[in-house]
This record gives sequence, structure tokens and C-alpha cells, in this order.
Amino acid sequence: MTIEPIHFNWPYETGKELGYMAEAQRNHHLSGDGSFTKRCHRWIEEQTGCSKALLTHSCTSALDLSALLLDIEVGDEVILPSYTFVSTANAFVLRGAVPVFVDIREDTLNLDERLIEAAITPRTRAIVPVHYAGVSCEMDSMMTIAHRHGLKVIEDAAQGVMANYKGRALGAIGDLGSFSFHETKNIISGEGGCLLVNDPALTSRAEVIREKGTDRGRFHRGEVDKYTWQDLGSSLLPSDLTAAFLWAQLEEAQQITRGRLAIWRRYHGMLEILEQQGLVRRPIVPPDCQHNGHMYYLLLAPEIDRHEVLQELKRNGIGAVFHYVPLHSSPAGMRFGRPHGDLSLTTTLSQRLIRLPMWLGLSEAQQQRVVEVLEVILRR
Repeated sequence: MTIEPIHFNWPYETGKELGYMAEAQRNHHLSGDGSFTKRCHRWIEEQTGCSKALLTHSCTSALDLSALLLDIEVGDEVILPSYTFVSTANAFVLRGAVPVFVDIREDTLNLDERLIEAAITPRTRAIVPVHYAGVSCEMDSMMTIAHRHGLKVIEDAAQGVMANYKGRALGAIGDLGSFSFHETKNIISGEGGCLLVNDPALTSRAEVIREKGTDRGRFHRGEVDKYTWQDLGSSLLPSDLTAAFLWAQLEEAQQITRGRLAIWRRYHGMLEILEQQGLVRRPIVPPDCQHNGHMYYLLLAPEIDRHEVLQELKRNGIGAVFHYVPLHSSPAGMRFGRPHGDLSLTTTLSQRLIRLPMWLGLSEAQQQRVVEVLEVILRR
């Protein structure tokens, strides 16, 4: 008997994506900043309250743009967690800065705000909180520390679309924020991202850098009679075809989020017994944080062999995976960055974490099979 596989991720489509892309073609505007891009910008600005939204090729591009915008340069330091995707650090390393890796909290796996201040030096320019699994960092504390030391805050909210902290949208709390619309995220465009500019003083220059260093945006708004090279920049804007696909997703962002949260809560209830038996630890969401159902992960008990668990799940047709290899222990992380203090939680928790299949459309029966197979494996 063939076992029907349960994929780790399965990109969700609303059904309107191809129609909107065809409409973009009929509009004869396929390059960036067409009508669909403008719709996406307006929606993100209204939804998050940011000063300006600028679509990019990816969240990586948005982080690259933020490093350029803040004039990060050789010898500067940027504080961030080691437990994150490589782009969080790469954006600043590309400018010659040193990522300073700080340990994470045991509950949320987010950057530990209590360790930040001790990591600040005269070279520190910015703090980069990463909202892991769409659960917010302790942003009030981080913003207070940043203001006290004259630092910028750049939120890596790649996983945080439609999540919030004390009612404020993730990505719209720091000076700058970044979203991902990669196909593994909740709201997708295949590849795609967005820079959220929350400091109005940065808006004009952000537009210039994103548009190859030119004031082309002002030209299209009729503010100047021609555009020319004004600053550093690159081509960071996606095509309007990408924005058309994204618009179909943003239109249904509320429904998508509700659906994912329902799936997340089902997992949470089904797995309670395994936590009570000391075999796993379920995700912890602090009261001030409204997450978005982006990911369901478990921390295995320390004595359980994660590799064996993942292999057994794979043999049973279940697409469970681990997550990041901590950057401070990677070849490039050791070359370009430096750890501050003890990163023991980053090391040990990263070795215990598994992510379960999580996508809109995952049925209750499929979730039940995931949990039943996992239960058998863990109780051997």
C-alpha cells in the first residue's frame, strides 16, 4: 500500500493569481512599480501603519536596502541573533560590518533583550531583532535600549506578516522592517519581499536606493522634469507580474491567517499529551504577542535523537525538517562575525528543534497522522 506523502510545505493559491497576472499583461506594464505594485504598497501601509512600503525581490533585498539606507560601513557592528537565516547577517557583512551574535530566549527562541546592552560597543550601529515563527521579540525593551544608545532598529519580520506585538504590526515598530513573500511564507509571491520604512525621514532616500540610485520615483510623480543618478543604489524592485500574484494573496490575508491559526491550534491541542509526558516542548507565545500561525515547531527532549526522529518521519512519508544551523558556528559566521557571551541556548535548542508540516489546506486527518506517527517514534 502506497502512503500518501504529507508535504512539509505546499504553496497556497487563492485562484486569482493568474487572472491578475494576465491583467498586468493587458495593462502593458510588466516592469516594477505598476498598478499592482501600488495596490500592494497601499495595502501594506494601511495594514501595518508604516510610513512607506517598498516591494523588493526578497526579504534579503529589503535587508540589503536597509543596510545601504543606514550607511552601514566597514568596521560597524550590528547586534543580531545567531539563530536566524543567513540573510540577516549577510546584508550587513556585504557592507563590511561585523555581526555580533547574541544568545536567544528559551521560551520564544528570539533574541534575548536582556543580553543586548552588554554587547553594545562604540562601533555598534543597529539592533536586528528576528521575529521567529511570527512571534514578536520584546520590542519595547529593544526600542528603549536603541534610543538610549542612539542605535537604529531593523526588524527582520520575514516570518511576521499579519502578526503583531501589543497591537502593533511586526515590521512597523523599528526604524525599518522587512517582510518575506517567499513560497514558504504565509503570504506569497514565489520570491518577494518588502521594506517597511517607519521613519519618514528615510523614505525619500529609500526610494532612490531601490530605484538604482535615481530619483525616478519623483519623476513619475511629476515632482521633477527628469530623473538622474543621485545616490548609491541597485535594482531592487520586483516586476508588476510578481506584484499581481502578491495582490491576490494580500486580498485574502485575513482568511489565510485565520486558516493557519486554526491548523496551528489543532497541532497545539493534539500535542499537549506528549509535552505532559516530557517528550517534547510545544511553542510558547507570550501574552503580548499575536502570532500568525507561520510555523509549528517542537523542541525534543534532550535525550531524543533528532536525526532518527526526522528519518523515521521521512520513512512514513511525513515532511518534517529541522531549521537553522546557528550562524556563529558556521564557516562564514566564524569568519565575518563574533559571538558575544555564552550562546549555549542557541546551540542546544537549535539541535532539538523539528518543524512539522504546516500549510493552508493541511487537513485534520493529516495532522492526526503526523501526531500519531510522531507519538510512536518518541515512545520507542
